Amino acid sequence: MQLVLLTAAGVGGATLLGAVIGFLFKKASHRFSDIVLSFAAGVMLSAAVLGLIIPSLEYGGKGAVWVTVAGIFAGAVCLSMVDRLVPHLHRLQGDSEKHADSRASKILLFVMAIAIHNLPEGIAAGVGFGSGDVSQALLIAGGIALQNIPEGMVIIAPMLAAGIPPRRTFIYAAMTGVVEVVGTFIGYFAVNIASAILPFALAFAGGTMLYVISDEMIPETHAHGSEKGATYALLCGFCLMLVSDFLLG
Repeated sequence: MQLVLLTAAGVGGATLLGAVIGFLFKKASHRFSDIVLSFAAGVMLSAAVLGLIIPSLEYGGKGAVWVTVAGIFAGAVCLSMVDRLVPHLHRLQGDSEKHADSRASKILLFVMAIAIHNLPEGIAAGVGFGSGDVSQALLIAGGIALQNIPEGMVIIAPMLAAGIPPRRTFIYAAMTGVVEVVGTFIGYFAVNIASAILPFALAFAGGTMLYVISDEMIPETHAHGSEKGATYALLCGFCLMLVSDFLLG
């Protein structure tokens, strides 16, 4: 339980770290943020497959593949429904640039969208610990934390540019991290209370991560002419987690 507490704090704290970096480098180039976000996408992709989806198959027993497939699609559909309520990350950024008169409200919607997406990411970290495989759980949490750093970075400059005071900007950024901490505990306790749902829960968490990578992260990293660098950064992140998983056994 102590390890789960530390991990929850680390996952949420990564967003705060990203926010601090965002304050220090308010005018960082799109290319830099795209490379960082792509690397994080590769890390998350590897964590989703190695730490969630493959263990789901291993724990599922008879009919495991169908449980895993159902869980993946359930996770993706869940986030797809969320996207009907809040705008996409890249769409919000585009809108905030086009409509200066409603910039602050658009940016706050952008932050709310990130917070909502952080909940299933936190659940994914908690489910990983609920499986009992600490090394895999740490890889998943590490991947999510890495993704949270550039995420925390990219929300600072738009809020400041929209005229939101620095103190309130930092509080809003912190709130997106707190949501992830809550999600971590939800995932952990849900799996421990009902271990029978573990295979489905692992696949569900993997599906949410795959959805975020494909629907949010990759389009954002390919929107500013950094496609080649972003692709190799994603591969580097994926291979780093692959090597880490192999060495940790």
